[in-house]
Amino acid sequence: MRPLEVLLTGATGFVGSEVLRTALRGRADGRAISVRALARATPPGGSDTPGLSWVPGDLSDPSSLHGVARGADVLVHLASRVSGSEQACETVNVHGTRALLEEARSAGVSRIVHLSTAAVYGPGPHRGIAVDEVGPAPVSPASATRLAGERLALEAGAVVLRPGLVLGAGDRWVVPALSELRSRVPAHWGGGSGMLSVVDVTDLARLIVTLAGSGTPAGPAVHHASHPVPVANRDLMAALTEHGLLDPVTADWSWEACLRQLRQVPGTMSERQFSLLARDHWYRSEEIWRIAGCPAGPGPLARLAGSASWYRVHLAAG
Repeated sequence: MRPLEVLLTGATGFVGSEVLRTALRGRADGRAISVRALARATPPGGSDTPGLSWVPGDLSDPSSLHGVARGADVLVHLASRVSGSEQACETVNVHGTRALLEEARSAGVSRIVHLSTAAVYGPGPHRGIAVDEVGPAPVSPASATRLAGERLALEAGAVVLRPGLVLGAGDRWVVPALSELRSRVPAHWGGGSGMLSVVDVTDLARLIVTLAGSGTPAGPAVHHASHPVPVANRDLMAALTEHGLLDPVTADWSWEACLRQLRQVPGTMSERQFSLLARDHWYRSEEIWRIAGCPAGPGPLARLAGSASWYRVHLAAG
């Protein structure tokens, strides 16, 4: 049988690079998986991997996408703009997504997996909510335009995934942010009681590849895509401390005292970002793992041992 042909965007990014590795060593209904990775430029040595081809294209230039989906069975759309002005985010996350989906439609691609984010819900706190149990209320241009991109993907029949915090080798936001915040606010934050939706990137990649290769219908629909068991902030911080990624603390400050301290010590993380990492942001996520028939794995804290060395190098360089 010919391989399952997957058109993948975002293959050089944090989640996308893990999805690429997982897809190339996986199978779908007994078939090998070949990947056509969309990128502005082929990475060094990228053309030497069996089953992988790089296709030039830029989501900020819809004309460059003409014909990219021809012959593909599945579109896995992971690329997005996660910072920048409203115009810059809209160019990629809305207009680029629309053009890519139109190419997929024209090519007869019948299965689409689209990666979004739980940040579309806004500042919270949220505790144990189902999909859209509270209305999305994005507060940044990136989140607002990713929500708009979701709607386009749903219209095209996609399964849309909203993960919470994503950990693992390649994470340049979550653990570095926690490290900065711990240095600015050296205490347990409100007892560390905040419940968080977290997923390790290797498990998220397994889920995405399973959905890409499975005939089980999961869309058009939005699904939360974190590990089904939420993580308490105190347990996450304790695990990071155990692996030598954070300094230990003994003080336990109220949330109000933590905010006062944060305001007194300059840094790059905002109060909104502090709240996202310290207070309840928990989204019920068990359904998509069940639909996909994909085991969720032991959980993100158990996976930390595999990425701790990468984090140590990254934090030391930072």
